[in-house]
This record gives sequence, C-alpha cells and structure tokens, in this order.
Amino acid sequence: MPLFKFYEYLSKFGALKLYEKELESKISKCPLPKHVGIIMDGNRRLAKKLGENPELGHNLGASKVHEVIDWCVSLGIHTITLYAFSLENFNRPEHEVKVLMDLFEREFIEIANHPNTHRDKIRVSVIGRREMLPKHVQKAISYAEDETKDYSNHFVNFAIAYGGQQEIIDSVKKIAQQVKINEIGIEDITVELISKNLYTSNLPSPNPDLIIRTSGEERISNFLTWQSCYSELYFCETYWPTFRKIDFLRSIREYQKRERRYGK
Repeated sequence: MPLFKFYEYLSKFGALKLYEKELESKISKCPLPKHVGIIMDGNRRLAKKLGENPELGHNLGASKVHEVIDWCVSLGIHTITLYAFSLENFNRPEHEVKVLMDLFEREFIEIANHPNTHRDKIRVSVIGRREMLPKHVQKAISYAEDETKDYSNHFVNFAIAYGGQQEIIDSVKKIAQQVKINEIGIEDITVELISKNLYTSNLPSPNPDLIIRTSGEERISNFLTWQSCYSELYFCETYWPTFRKIDFLRSIREYQKRERRYGK
C-alpha cells in the first residue's frame, strides 16, 4: 500500500494520532539529531495544484514554519536551519520576490514578538548575504535577532539570500585576508579554520545531523554545502505547506535507524 494511502486509511479510522504517539514513544528512546536542516520546497507547486497564485503557497509555507519549530522544541531538538530563500531565487519574477520579502518582514517581527519564542528561549538568526535584502527586511531580521540574542535553549536559523558555495567563498576570503596581513600562514589553513569562518560557526552544533527536503526532489540545492558532508538525507514527497507532524516523526525515526560511520 502506498504511504499516502496508508495515512488516508489511518485518518479515516482516527488512528493517525495513535500512530503519532507510537512513533514519538519510539523516537524518545533513541538519540535525537542535535541539528536538523530543512529544505522547504513545494510552496509554488502546491499553489499551482490548487489553481492559486504562488502567494498563497508562500503564506501557507510560512505558517508551517511555526508548527515545525514547535515540533522541534517539544521533541528536544535544539537547532534547526530552514532554507527559505536562495541566491538563485532572486531570479524569480519581481512581484513574487516582493511578496516573499514582505512576508519575511512580517514573519521576523511575528516570531520576535511571539510568546512561545520567549517561553522556549529560542535564538533567531539569519545566515546568508543579508546585504542583498531590502532594508525593511534587514531591519526586521535585526529586530528578531536583537530580541532573542540572550537565549540559548534552542536555535532557529533561516538561510535567506543564501548559497552554500558562496558561504565557502566568504569563509575563504576572510582567511585570505588573515594571510594577507600575516596573522596566519598558508600552512595554518585547515578544515577547522574554514569551519570556524562559516556562517554557522556560532552554533553549538554547526553541522546538521539530518537534512530533510520536502516535495519529492532529491538534491540539496547548494544548502549547507560544507556542513552537510556527513549529514543523513531524508526526502519527503509531500509539499512543504502540507508537511505533517507524522512526516517529521518518520524522518527522525529513519535517521535513528541509520548507522553513522563518518567514512570509517
């Protein structure tokens, strides 16, 4: 039986919640990923499927972000990085980019003011080339970061105007500048030094243990290119706005079943 048919069957008989509880029970008995990365894909395709414009899909996707943060907090996953807008996404139609930028502004202000953010002591941050974003979005990001800068129970990172290869370039440029002024020598350049100069270096767990991608696409699309070298990958066919808790729990359970050997 296909998985989605199985879920329909469970829902029909009111058993989906029981299945969720069973999965949560199993998950709680095994080590959890410290850092989960999510490629939030499928907003536009869902909107098209519904006969609507992309704006609806993006708004539904933004609502899903709040749910997923709550799931992570309740499970005890302390770091999550959400791929929200790539550098390539600037090439989308101008109106759609504007809709997304206005949405980002609204959502960063909302998350900064949300009582759950402060109750759960969530630190919000953005990784990427934020100088490319409109000023009103930069201001909202700074507001969210300032309001949560003293928290350290949970870390929620948004990759916006982000590219993994470009992040490595930025790291290399920082190191090259150090070499240029004789702070370090070429022989001092190591994996650890490059990692130390990446956007995620301030996190307690900079490298994602698990990366989830929704919508059925099976690639990482320049997301955390350096940090994901040993990440477990999980591809889910559902679109991001329709990503359910049961889908999330299954990804965690699948991660827990895998043996992580790190090339050994």
